[in-house]
Amino acid sequence: MADIHNVTEFIFLGLSSNQKVERVCFVIFLLLYTAIVLGNLLIVLTVATSRSLGSPMYFFLCHLSFVEICYSSSTAPKLISDLLAERKAIALWGCMAQLFFMHFFGGTEIFLLTLMAYDRYVAICRPLHYISIMNRKVLAVLVGTAWLGGFVHSFAQILLIFHLPFCGPNIIDHYFCDILPLLKLACADTYLIGLVIVANGGTLSVISFVVLLASYVVILWHLRTQSAEGRRKALSTCGSHITVVLLFFVPCVFIYMRPSATLPMDKLVAVFYTVITPFLNPIIYSLRNAEVKKAMKKLWIRTLKVDEK
Repeated sequence: MADIHNVTEFIFLGLSSNQKVERVCFVIFLLLYTAIVLGNLLIVLTVATSRSLGSPMYFFLCHLSFVEICYSSSTAPKLISDLLAERKAIALWGCMAQLFFMHFFGGTEIFLLTLMAYDRYVAICRPLHYISIMNRKVLAVLVGTAWLGGFVHSFAQILLIFHLPFCGPNIIDHYFCDILPLLKLACADTYLIGLVIVANGGTLSVISFVVLLASYVVILWHLRTQSAEGRRKALSTCGSHITVVLLFFVPCVFIYMRPSATLPMDKLVAVFYTVITPFLNPIIYSLRNAEVKKAMKKLWIRTLKVDEK
């Protein structure tokens, strides 16, 4: 290990070199991360305890919210603590662990969003066969496949990065360990590895994004034959999902479709898909969904009754 990894730790430059700006960012990101955990946890508890939210769509939403908590937790706590630290260091093994878990949960989220689009396609385009197609066994297999797909994606990424030699410098112009900044620090030619990483990460994002868009084009075309009320309900649920898809995929495609190249705005774009999108997801899915809001009210009432006792 010492032969190829002379560097034992990396130093983050963080979001800003201005301490006053970092203190303001500390408060903002602490509040955002707290909202991410509480908001997504509320959705998980609401779906898990509500009988009215027993459809496959909410089953996927429950897993998505859990993944959002894990995904944000792979970077946000370190970011928040570093905003108050003079020296923003992370050990080599800690860096690799952060890289693995970020891409593990990020890859899983990509597959879950794709599955949610498939669920909407079956529900709207094949409603008579919906229950038989999306049964419990199928749901378990699909979600298990999403988690497995995220693991395979992340394992492939970490395998490529871990075997690169890091002999200095060790300064990362970012606030977390990611593939492109690490490629710049490697003491080796990373052009081919960069192309493989793009094929793994960037192509996965693009293909999934295209499949998602195509599925919703088919759904919107099919809605022409439905009643005005049916179109309204379908567009309400599909609109929430499309919004989340755009918020997550557009920044990911922007970052990971560029082999071995970084831009000054990468950190701001990364903040969007690691913090802002997980923060907005509970708001989008709860505010635009009457069933979720109703179930949340029932959960709140039940909680108050338990406290009174």
